[in-house]
Amino acid sequence: MSKIHCFIQAQEPETRTAFIGELSAHPAVGRIFLLGKSEPEASAEGCTFVRTDGRFGSGTMRTIIRHLSGSGYAMVVTEKVPIRPGQFAIERFLSVAGDTGAGMVYSDHHDLVGGKLWPHPVIDYQQGSLRDDFDFGPVLFFSSRVLRETVEKVTGSFTYAGLYRVRLKIGSGHPVVRIPEYLYTAERPGAADAGRNLFDYLDPAGRDVQEEMERAVTLHLQEVGAYLAPSFREVALEESAFDTEATVVIPVLNRERTIADAIGSVMRQKAVFQFNLIVVDNHSTDRTTEIIREAGRKYENLIHLIPERKDLGIGGCWNEALHHPACGRFAVQLDSDDLYADETLLEQMVATFYRERCAMVIGSYRLTDFDLNEIPPGVVDHREWTADNGRNNALRINGLGAPRAFFTPVLRQVRIPNVSYGEDYAVALAISRHYRIGRIYRPVYLCRRWEDNTDASLNVATRNSHDTYKDRLRTIELSARIRMNRKKEGT
Repeated sequence: MSKIHCFIQAQEPETRTAFIGELSAHPAVGRIFLLGKSEPEASAEGCTFVRTDGRFGSGTMRTIIRHLSGSGYAMVVTEKVPIRPGQFAIERFLSVAGDTGAGMVYSDHHDLVGGKLWPHPVIDYQQGSLRDDFDFGPVLFFSSRVLRETVEKVTGSFTYAGLYRVRLKIGSGHPVVRIPEYLYTAERPGAADAGRNLFDYLDPAGRDVQEEMERAVTLHLQEVGAYLAPSFREVALEESAFDTEATVVIPVLNRERTIADAIGSVMRQKAVFQFNLIVVDNHSTDRTTEIIREAGRKYENLIHLIPERKDLGIGGCWNEALHHPACGRFAVQLDSDDLYADETLLEQMVATFYRERCAMVIGSYRLTDFDLNEIPPGVVDHREWTADNGRNNALRINGLGAPRAFFTPVLRQVRIPNVSYGEDYAVALAISRHYRIGRIYRPVYLCRRWEDNTDASLNVATRNSHDTYKDRLRTIELSARIRMNRKKEGT
């Protein structure tokens, strides 16, 4: 067998002893290195301590490749958690890596929480798997040759994004292979399947990390030919004829507790232009339909639309409103359980279109509970978006903010995928490929978090499905941008 060198973050003896013992006894394992800021008080027999800064930055990656001599493969454990290899797990990593010629291999695994095993499947890697928080699990298995060549080749020096930069580079030139088998167990102190915090990347304390991740993905996009310079198509906002300046679109299904509040939020808007509201009622079976009809008798500018089709997701409902003859010049989003923060939202949105000459505007929101009390992290303003690089960084993150508004002729050309998750992200990527996106950084929207949210308390299977879909959107967009750039260059 090819020798494997193993790199493990330094831990307390009780968390590492069993794993190190298994590795030491395996005939395919060559050397075992403990990585950390300070050498553990109790040394581990058969291990070599290597000083690092405790992060997987560029320095740590260079340190690892200096210790690859004599190995065909490198196993890197990225988290400080006890690992228990499964039956013939190391042999399986080796055989798949050899059979596929992969630059990097990872696998499904179990989480051990409170003495109970929980399955933790991960998802397949795509060219669009550009998120820096992509879940590989804590065990990564590299070809030593590929890892060494990549680390020596990559440009840029990073305190936090070294591993991220390297795996993006590996993924652009070598197979990154998932083994859909539970090859090991990671012992964890927290609740199983709790999922990541959707708003971790917005924590101001992590701004330095996020800026590094953005720099890393920007370098990657430049290398693969998908980077977009800050130049945009002009938007002829005044040329199309519309009877109504702005239309609020609310897709709804069974929201009897919140739909009246959402409608009232729209009707309280004060604007110098005409606006209307299209509520697309996707065949609700509770009192939602009745509540909308009652509101329609009160408000002349409310259009209650019940589609003939019964195969529509949120995106499909948006398409119904968008192609309705009453849809205005600008189509403005409101979810059926959310509210506008004040009476000026529509005027702010429309003014931003004309001021910034953009095809889409994205606002900021305040996160609340059902009763509209602010909850952490409070205001979500996505200030990581910049005019120069926002549409490149958009390929790294999972969302761009709310509320969203669109220049209707452009959105009619793009069309919205008929799904109920990620449809907004899909159109934002497609629009940003050609057009400027305007931003409002003050909170203009109240986003309720409650038990009926579509992304509340997701289990791992649903979360993986969502992540796979958004990775596919990124893969499509990456390909489109590369093709567009090649066409511009005449290649």
